[in-house]
Amino acid sequence: MNIETLHKTHQDFFKTRKTQAVKYRVESLQRLKKVVESREQDVYKALAADLGKSEFEAFLTEYNVIIGELKKYIYKTSKWSEPKKVKSSMLNFPSKARRYPEPYGNVLLISPWNYPFQLALAPLIGAVAAGNTVVLKPSEFSNHTGKLLQEIIEEAFEKEHVSVALGDAEIAQKLTALKWHYIFFTGSPGVGKKIYQAAAKHLTPVTLELGGKNPCVVHESANIKVTAKRIVWSKFLNAGQTCIAPDYLLVHKDIKDQLIKEIKLQIHNFFGEVVKDSSDFPRIIRNEHFDKLVEMLENESVLQGGQHERESLYIAPTLLDEPTRDSRVMENEIFGPILPVISYSSKEDLEKWINSYEKPLGGYCFTGDSKFEDWFIDRFSFGGGVINDAIVQFVNDRLPFGGVGNSGIGSYHGQKTFETFSHYKSVVHRGTWIDLPVKYAPYGHKLSKIKKLMKWV
Repeated sequence: MNIETLHKTHQDFFKTRKTQAVKYRVESLQRLKKVVESREQDVYKALAADLGKSEFEAFLTEYNVIIGELKKYIYKTSKWSEPKKVKSSMLNFPSKARRYPEPYGNVLLISPWNYPFQLALAPLIGAVAAGNTVVLKPSEFSNHTGKLLQEIIEEAFEKEHVSVALGDAEIAQKLTALKWHYIFFTGSPGVGKKIYQAAAKHLTPVTLELGGKNPCVVHESANIKVTAKRIVWSKFLNAGQTCIAPDYLLVHKDIKDQLIKEIKLQIHNFFGEVVKDSSDFPRIIRNEHFDKLVEMLENESVLQGGQHERESLYIAPTLLDEPTRDSRVMENEIFGPILPVISYSSKEDLEKWINSYEKPLGGYCFTGDSKFEDWFIDRFSFGGGVINDAIVQFVNDRLPFGGVGNSGIGSYHGQKTFETFSHYKSVVHRGTWIDLPVKYAPYGHKLSKIKKLMKWV
């Protein structure tokens, strides 16, 4: 089926109003849950083939996230779909006020390759629960997971309701050239800008989940051992290919050597003497990204790691010592297992470094000083963050997840995903048992009465 035909099929299906029925939405999600559960081992195999993920990491960061979302949405969709009461205005007396959630219509989801299962299905679940039709375009770089997603979707949904469009950037361009009622994109800021431009032609609302150079500040009051362990986990999860991973460390000069020593120890504890042989350390997604990462290592001072093998797409967990602001590794988001370590002496140093970049998706600070913690949160803008850990803001689905400025537009997670894919109609229900005449012409001497009334509302 070509893209235009697929698009028209979804338009026609939405017009039948079948997806308006909450029962239909919930039953669709129940089928999806059943299919996903039946393909659990296939999910692990696909993620291992695409990214070299261990079954533990695939379960923790992808499969289990989706099963959790499905359970919640199957249970909560009916409640979330009900009209929401709001306080009425005395100016409309007698009246009631309600906000009615309704689906936007035809939704286009474009998902990335780094968490190709979770970041495809999490927004899809919310879009379906809100009553939309969905066309999902997975990344062509995680092709094993993309094909599996297509199989799962075809088994779980009517093809006019939810479909998968496999293909490269050309397919994505054809899709975004069409008129959608909502576009949800997860990927790089560069591509996100192109998506935004395409959506603007049709005044299509968007959610753009992008990225940036996420700073990680380590204050002199930080617990060194715990800090090192949490940095190693958050940075080298998925071989650093995580949009909210710490991108670079800003470490107080008095504790830099201690922290580096402890980080090296934790890398050994996590992955053993020979990291390449560890089944718990993933691989880089493709040759082009591998080459880009290796280029970042050129002419840099390597404190740890640096080993790489193109044949297996392996790059060791790597620490770089004091790269300059104009170095290649500090230009843009790294998105790999390379962690620059930069010392600072003052708050002014931190401001100079962090404010030299666009607003990031994540911001992290390790400290035992509550005043410094408050200063960090107040001083810097970022999508979301953590004090004394990193990336775990993603775990709490009560915290909307999204960027700010160059790192994204809009947010989702938990109930927020349902709200993202819903338009809320604001409606006033007026009573007719009384009709105050003060608002009607002729106005005559009514102004004084209106002024007195306004004092009470």
